[in-house]
Amino acid sequence: MLLIDCLIIGCRVEGGDHPTLAPMQQDDIRTRFGARVRQLRSERGLSQEAFADRAKLHRTYIGAIERGEQNLSLANIER
Repeated sequence: MLLIDCLIIGCRVEGGDHPTLAPMQQDDIRTRFGARVRQLRSERGLSQEAFADRAKLHRTYIGAIERGEQNLSLANIER
């Protein structure tokens, strides 16, 4: 459930009114989400390969998510 933790990344779409969340551009969400995935994975001491094995995803897919190059489906977030 590491990826579900990533949903709390402290960002919002430009023009939102939440008082504690930083403004961001819409296309920045993948980069910020990927950075949060990498941070949480690293804090748990998991390599990309170990994390990918646990999530039943390919290691290169995890890398692309962390770099903000891939959109992550809700089905994969649940893994």
